[in-house]
Amino acid sequence: QVQLVESGGGLVQPGGSLKLACAASGIISSIYAMGWYRQAPGKQRELVAAITNIGSTIGSTNYVESVKGRFTISRDNAKNAVYLQMNSLHPEDTAVYYCNAQLATAQNKYLELWGQGTLVTVSS
Repeated sequence: QVQLVESGGGLVQPGGSLKLACAASGIISSIYAMGWYRQAPGKQRELVAAITNIGSTIGSTNYVESVKGRFTISRDNAKNAVYLQMNSLHPEDTAVYYCNAQLATAQNKYLELWGQGTLVTVSS
């Protein structure tokens, strides 16, 4: 089966940088979009960034206002992967980050999948 595997979380000082990675494994027909969500303790899960992979808006990106100018989402279609480069990190960025993918399987069945989550802690 198709699954998402995340990596790159960890502890970083304020102002530092981290890069998250997420790769989809298994036989995939196509990926419609991939993105990153995060959830801090006591807060709702929120969309951080997303990138489209099909249609007239292919390559379009969306960011939550609080990370604009600091985070960059990118993709590698050959690896079925998505990345999140996080710069100028703030303590408020501390959260579990989840990869999300909308894709079609080899049988052309639509799936929305979530990664296992990776913890990002921004603290001195």
